[in-house]
Amino acid sequence: MNDRDELAYRAALMHYVQDETMESIASKLKISRSTVSRLIDLARVRGYIQFQAHPPAGESAQLRADVARTFGVNVTVVPIAPRIRGKGRLEAVAALAGNVIAGAIEPGITVGIAWGNTLSAVARHLVPKPVTGATVVQLNGAVNSRSSGILYAGTLLEAFGEAYRADVQHFPVPAFFDYAETKQALWRERAVKNVLELQQQADLAIFSVGTMAMENPSMVYAHGYISPDDLAEMRERGIVGDVCTVLIRADGTWEDLEMNARASGPTPTALSKIPRRICVVSGTDKAWPLLGALRAGVVTDLVVDEDCAAQLLKINAQRV
Repeated sequence: MNDRDELAYRAALMHYVQDETMESIASKLKISRSTVSRLIDLARVRGYIQFQAHPPAGESAQLRADVARTFGVNVTVVPIAPRIRGKGRLEAVAALAGNVIAGAIEPGITVGIAWGNTLSAVARHLVPKPVTGATVVQLNGAVNSRSSGILYAGTLLEAFGEAYRADVQHFPVPAFFDYAETKQALWRERAVKNVLELQQQADLAIFSVGTMAMENPSMVYAHGYISPDDLAEMRERGIVGDVCTVLIRADGTWEDLEMNARASGPTPTALSKIPRRICVVSGTDKAWPLLGALRAGVVTDLVVDEDCAAQLLKINAQRV
């Protein structure tokens, strides 16, 4: 730690732990107030100061206990004020997810990352935690008929890499192939096999679920990844969404769906072999695909807003 880092740590400690004002810190360290502010920001970016959230007891605590008991997963329920909707709700869930994820990061870890609106929000709220020997690997391709997807997915992965000082491994393949045979051929290529093997070695996976809800479809259904004809067929077959671009029904089944032979993401079987799997979900429109993901057994840790958690329990009770 150099002199500036040491000073940043001292300033942050005085502010957050000793509850001293900016003016008091500036006086004691003989620096300006603006410098104190910059040093505290530096301490947060470098991970010298980290935070944990502890939701209060009440409705969220009961929801947390009910979801955990029903599905056998570790649950963090995010309380959301009634006036907060849409992006505000997503940002609140993503902010708490950033803390949960930081707690799972350790030296030598390999982290598999999916992509989408939720993971993009999570990437904005990562808690810096530099560790040695960490690797971040992309779990599913982002190329589609309109875009290479490389800039989007790359920016997301680089945010995780920077937060944990991790090496980053991209996966520049289509989200969905036009032909299963093309995927099978590409999967035999040595460069692609190396990424697939790294995915299989992951200690931690971070992902969300995609929803086909007409009013608020996830990125994979609204940005050229799937044709209108395929979307119509998916609805006829009872598909409610996806996990890492692998399509699922509400009952957790996925094996007989033809499109999954063309999907680039890990199947639920492969995903469930990763020891810890954090799923981040925001919004009641994702309750159905979340139910499918939980029934498919791909989730060990869930970060979810309280409205979605309540809706999840409601539809699960219907025994669909």
